[in-house]
Amino acid sequence: MSPADDARARLDSLRTELGAIDKEILALVARRQVTAKKIGQIKREAGIATRDYRQERDVVERARAAAHQHGLTPALGEELILTLIRGSLTVQEKDTVAARGEGGGRRALVIGGAGHMGRWFVRYLSAQGYDVEVADPAAVADGARSYADWRAAEVDGVLDHELVVVAAPMPVTAAILEELATRVPKGIVFDVGSLKSPLRRGLHALRDAGARVCSVHPMFGPDTELLSGRHVIFVDLGSPAATAAARALFEPTMATLVEMDLESHDRLIAYVLGLSHALNIAFFTALADSGEAAPRLATLSSTTFDAQLGVAARVAAENPDLYFEIQTLNDYGTESLSALLYAVERLRSVVRANDVEGFRALMGRGKSYLAGRETR
Repeated sequence: MSPADDARARLDSLRTELGAIDKEILALVARRQVTAKKIGQIKREAGIATRDYRQERDVVERARAAAHQHGLTPALGEELILTLIRGSLTVQEKDTVAARGEGGGRRALVIGGAGHMGRWFVRYLSAQGYDVEVADPAAVADGARSYADWRAAEVDGVLDHELVVVAAPMPVTAAILEELATRVPKGIVFDVGSLKSPLRRGLHALRDAGARVCSVHPMFGPDTELLSGRHVIFVDLGSPAATAAARALFEPTMATLVEMDLESHDRLIAYVLGLSHALNIAFFTALADSGEAAPRLATLSSTTFDAQLGVAARVAAENPDLYFEIQTLNDYGTESLSALLYAVERLRSVVRANDVEGFRALMGRGKSYLAGRETR
């Protein structure tokens, strides 16, 4: 046997051994998930919160110590155990949603249920025990009963579902809400738009027509499974019963539930979404216009650049029409863009003037602001 053949034979043997180890690891992960489900069941029965941050900290510390004992880096131990914790929490949260779900066989209609967030709500409401129907020109979503037009789901000219969720693009949602105000549904109605300014007239028309209506903004994307650390905003339009019903859908989860009025929502979203999106669009636009090839920049990347590039890449991959709506349809949108423009100009002025004290002042102010945010 030649040295090369011998090397290949030894490599094949080691790769087979590695594959067997991987299977053992996955078997242990599956066993851990089963135990996590049992823990979640005990928590539900005892009324204990799903997430225990003190326990998580202890688990992470044990993982770091164990990794060190086995000659691994503590960081690797922490990264692995945090992945397992998130998996366990996802299992526990899904079980809690199913166990405490408000559906009980009641009917829900998701208008726009074949879209990204629409599909999320179809799955989520189904997990809560709702009999979910979908109204969307794109037809069937996850096997639910579907209508190409939401009006086809009406009985005697009215939607008689216990819950109606409007998850269409914002201009379409605005039109649907206004039309629903002329034929008020019997159940709770809410939209899931990222902005409320373009929906104001339709939401107020529904409210004035006596509908049980509120507005919801899930601050997460359609691929989200674990809601821990996520926020869901509820805009009360004068129907406390509707707001309470919408909140009840998310109370079994670990999401942070926030209530605010419509104007405050869009004023804040102008910075939370509008500013952050604009900053990343400006970043990758500047790079694209720089004349520097991406591979060349990659060879000189830094920690900060890589982190920013990762966020910018995710923004660039999003739906441009949705991001355009977020920039243009918010009544308060130009405020954040003006703030960004002013901040960049201030930075440029300080740099051009070689003003070290001014630069330090900018950095110090930012540090103080961000430190204050972290302590809240």
